[in-house]
Amino acid sequence: MTRIARAAAMALPALLLSGAAFAQGAAIPAPTPTIDTGDTAWMLTSTAIVLMMTVPGLALFYAGMVRKKNVLATMMQSFAVCGLVGVLWMVAGYSIAFGDGNAYIGDLSKLFLGGMGATWDAPFVLGSGDGAVATTIPESVFVTFQMTFAIITAALITGAVADRMKFSALMLFIALWTLLVYSPVAHWVWHPNGWIFELGALDFAGGTVVHINAGVAGLVAAIVLGKRTGYGTENMSPYNLAFAVIGASMLWVGWFGFNAGSAVGAGARAGMAMLVTQVAAAGAVLAWLVAEWATKGKPSVLGAISGAVAGLVAITPAAGFVLPGSALVIGVVAGLAGFWGATALKHWCGYDDSLDAFGVHGICGIVGALLVGFLAYGPLSATADDPAGISGSFAQFMTQIYAVVAVFIFTAVATFILLKIVDAIVGLRVTEEEEREGLDVTLHGERLG
Repeated sequence: MTRIARAAAMALPALLLSGAAFAQGAAIPAPTPTIDTGDTAWMLTSTAIVLMMTVPGLALFYAGMVRKKNVLATMMQSFAVCGLVGVLWMVAGYSIAFGDGNAYIGDLSKLFLGGMGATWDAPFVLGSGDGAVATTIPESVFVTFQMTFAIITAALITGAVADRMKFSALMLFIALWTLLVYSPVAHWVWHPNGWIFELGALDFAGGTVVHINAGVAGLVAAIVLGKRTGYGTENMSPYNLAFAVIGASMLWVGWFGFNAGSAVGAGARAGMAMLVTQVAAAGAVLAWLVAEWATKGKPSVLGAISGAVAGLVAITPAAGFVLPGSALVIGVVAGLAGFWGATALKHWCGYDDSLDAFGVHGICGIVGALLVGFLAYGPLSATADDPAGISGSFAQFMTQIYAVVAVFIFTAVATFILLKIVDAIVGLRVTEEEEREGLDVTLHGERLG
């Protein structure tokens, strides 16, 4: 009790002074913004598991679906893209995407991540002026989190061109595409100055930025490169579906970081984003299996894992805006749409999207981006400035269409131009002999035992 009394006596003068200041109307300084350790811990975790989605998740997922002679080359693509985009993001990609700039592109104020030394331990604020968005995490964590998004987006494209693209051509194309397509689109959608952001289009974690972007790029690349040698006449069954199942499982787990991490904090919105991600993925698995069972007579392992990815893709733009019932609707529609995109659509159009980058990511990204326009639940996105949040409506649906079409057209045209430039410099495709022998040996001098 003596200690308590002594502490109270020491605190009393300060309390009296603060009370006097309040009585006299003196201004009380606002608390200095600080980093929230709980939010930061969740974002560090999210960043790590999103990186796991590419290496080893996507590497295994894609490698398990190609023929034995191309397994190592396919895994190499994911690992090499991880290294390439990681460096490019630090050098210029982050500045293009998240520098203030204008409505279309960020400025170059963050080249080589310059200036972070002075603010490394301060809470990060995205943008400036009235539209600035404050966070409770350091910028270093935000930079790395967004880097993992840029990495997996570029890596997704490799699924469309598997078995036939030169490694040199892929690396040059991915470098140009990351800086000239991905980074500007990320600025449009996620930076407060971006024109799609200001338009009011909803994309919580990357329906347009990641999945439509990568899916459309993959479609264009598949068309420009042409079909694999023997496509439609030779057996191109997956070498090892067990690899693909393990990879898909890592993608499913990592997607919680992808979607719930996009809340940029460990709060109720992150919790809802995690729940709806699980519900949508589960619904899509069942929908794909039912569709496959009904049309082909048997539900397949490949169908189950493809359905999961379809649901995860579709819920991505909606994760922070919808409730579980809406998530189930999105998942079921995505499962059916992804099955159609990977089978009937590809057959009707005649292109060879090797691992269905467009059929699953492009199609289901569009499904999720459009459905959130009708299904958004306002309170989830409510803020002090906008207490009602953004609710689903026909007007919001039209805004979503506008954003989807804009990204689709820009990505398709820009990707086509970049592919033609790369083709003129190094050539896009391996020779027929190299393709028949396998890319593991011809491109990397290695062979799977």
